[in-house]
Amino acid sequence: MPVKFKKMKIRLAEKKDLKQIIKLCKLHADYEKVTYNSTNKESLLANHLLNNSIKCLVAEENSQIKGYATFMKQFSTWDTEFYIYLDCLFFKEEARGNGLGKKMMNEIKNYAKSESCDIIQWQTPNFNLKAIKFYKTLGANHKTKERFFWNI
Repeated sequence: MPVKFKKMKIRLAEKKDLKQIIKLCKLHADYEKVTYNSTNKESLLANHLLNNSIKCLVAEENSQIKGYATFMKQFSTWDTEFYIYLDCLFFKEEARGNGLGKKMMNEIKNYAKSESCDIIQWQTPNFNLKAIKFYKTLGANHKTKERFFWNI
């Protein structure tokens, strides 16, 4: 049963949050059954957060980060417009199922509107059935595609 969080705050991440965010990234990678190398991640992530190339929201209670979302503005050639790409959305197990995901997505939706973006795009592994069910409750649609990685 999900734990109720009484003083949960969703806010933009700050430099002081980086160690906790990186721990969540590792948990997220484990959840999605992929490897995660944390080498130098704190300084790299700090650089991108501080120069605003990405946005990161955290869900925090009593100085403990329970979840995070990272997103950025991108351009679609096919649609000839900008959209928000949601790179990561992850919550610790005890923070799931109590509306935090919906609150976080609504914050991202508000940001998208402020940037004149009408679409938010993201992906999730096809085995992540809980996430797929959650995204469908938001009214999201999906496309079947394969994601490729080319290490150069």
